[in-house]
Parts: sequence; C-alpha cells; structure tokens
Amino acid sequence: MRVTIRDARRGDATVVADYNRQMALETEGKQLDGVILRQGVEAVLSDPSKGRYFLAEAEGRVVGQMMITLEWSDWRNAWFWWIQSVYVHPDHRRRGVFSALFRHVQRAAMGSGQVCGLRLYAERENETAKATYQRLGMRETHYDMFELEF
Repeated sequence: MRVTIRDARRGDATVVADYNRQMALETEGKQLDGVILRQGVEAVLSDPSKGRYFLAEAEGRVVGQMMITLEWSDWRNAWFWWIQSVYVHPDHRRRGVFSALFRHVQRAAMGSGQVCGLRLYAERENETAKATYQRLGMRETHYDMFELEF
C-alpha cells in the first residue's frame, strides 16, 4: 500500500472532523459536539497560527490524519511542534500510516530551521502507542501534564 502525505485543505473539514469525532469516542469515550468540532477544525484550516493538519491518503481516500500545534520555547528560541488529533482509520492500522505521517512531520520540522523538537502526550495505559513512539525515536520526558478546563 502506497501512502502519500499532504496538507489538509478547507475542503477536508468533513473528514477531519469525522476522524476527530471517532478518535475522541474510541480513545476517551467522549461524544464531541459536532457543531463545535466542525468550527474548531475549520478554524485550524483557515488560520495556520492555530495549527496544521496533515492527511495520509491511500487507495484514493484519506486514511489518517495528524495535527500539529505550536509551542514557543524561550529557552531554545525555537518552536516545539505538538502532535495532536492523530487518527488512522481502523482498516489501515498497523500498515505504516502513522509512521508515514510522523516521518513527514519530522522532516518538515527539521527542514524549517525554526523547530527544536516534536512533542506529544499519550495516555498512561496506552503501551502500544508508547512503544510506537519509542520506535520512532521519541523518549518519555520527566514531565507530568496538568490541566484546568473551563
């Protein structure tokens, strides 16, 4: 199976929102509000300062996605790219789609001259995902994540 990676366009909002909905349900058991979700996806697709989606295509259709958001590091005078909203269609899992997306983003980040690293967060219990990230050269950090939602 040949996988190609491209930037998402505004016309991809439906598939991106649908994949985000499926990912939230599958990984966290969350039902997302479709209107808010669609508005959030469209906001990213129309404003690169909010993030950037990459889509994996195979066999004539979108089979995976990955979004990056930006974090400025004053310590490094460069950007971290945060990997988020990752989803691979169940029919295409374990076929190299995530790795293709990851390598594409890694090359883009390294080639930009403005990015000092890639980051992502993983659920503590998701050993399969963590093993995949380690195989791709990532390592666990000493940080724990905290949040306060409004």
